[in-house]
Amino acid sequence: MQDAQLAIGTGVHGLDIVFGTSSILREHSHGKDMAYIIETAQEVIKFVKSKGLEVRFSSEDSFRSDWDDLVALYTAVDRAGVDRVGIADTVGCANPRQVFDVSLGIFIPLVLLSGSRLVMITDADRASQLVQKLRNIVSCDIETHFHNDTGCAIGNSFCALEAGATHVDTAVLGIGERNGITPLGGFLARMVVNSPEYCKSKYQLSMIKEIEDLVAVAAQINTPFNNPITGFCAFSHKAGIHAKAILADPSTYEVLDPADFGLERYIHFHSRLTGWNAIKSRAEQLGLHMPNDQIKEITARIKALADVRPIAIDDVDSLIRASPKPAQDALPNGSS
Repeated sequence: MQDAQLAIGTGVHGLDIVFGTSSILREHSHGKDMAYIIETAQEVIKFVKSKGLEVRFSSEDSFRSDWDDLVALYTAVDRAGVDRVGIADTVGCANPRQVFDVSLGIFIPLVLLSGSRLVMITDADRASQLVQKLRNIVSCDIETHFHNDTGCAIGNSFCALEAGATHVDTAVLGIGERNGITPLGGFLARMVVNSPEYCKSKYQLSMIKEIEDLVAVAAQINTPFNNPITGFCAFSHKAGIHAKAILADPSTYEVLDPADFGLERYIHFHSRLTGWNAIKSRAEQLGLHMPNDQIKEITARIKALADVRPIAIDDVDSLIRASPKPAQDALPNGSS
């Protein structure tokens, strides 16, 4: 309560209250039992609301907490008038199915029929079901917070929304404790695929790269090469079969359009994996139009050189330009 009073005294517009609810945090972090947590949460929420401020309450380590404890806690804070409740996968242990089941608030029976036998559902199984369940318990907004220790943060966030969550915590480049939390760019990539028109109308998607570059410089880190949308490999195509299809129809190997994010795709043609369609496209960019048989010969020379040493764009361009021009290209316009 004293912390809440001090915070309100600073002129804030709302408070975020967090309490660790898993047995391991209750034992080794703050040492309080569930009865104390529930009573204190209600008291602070009512106090904050009496001041006309917004208040959010979240359990910490929700996915390792006992489900019955969470039911009692969230039911109490919802009745106390909380504006938003939160669930947190503090150690990144949750998977998307667990998140979805918990979000909707569906209670799992004690036994399930598996084949011809009954299988007992353990406490861990019951506790692993969260946004689905929570949606049936509270009437307020549901916020989610997912860490990425096991690589599920984006998938968990998306499933939480499908199950009824209203808010997702994100960070630019996913920066946060340990492996961080749901990355803003990666999450938007997932959302654009699911609801393209909504996302394009609501967000300035072309700002993602600028924001991530700004944060990367400030944090003195590099944007990962395979980062969704902004990684330098995100819209790059190298294998010959991919390049051929991309040149014909980009949607063959791209579920996202780089133009939606103010970016361009790149056909990687200076490697041993290149195909003749990519070399033909490069030749045309250079203003050279050659028959396919000639392009294939050039491609073979490029691949042979790439087997000997790393090659650059200039190497490819030199091989293309060094190839004899077709007779018709060598004649002046109008000559016969």
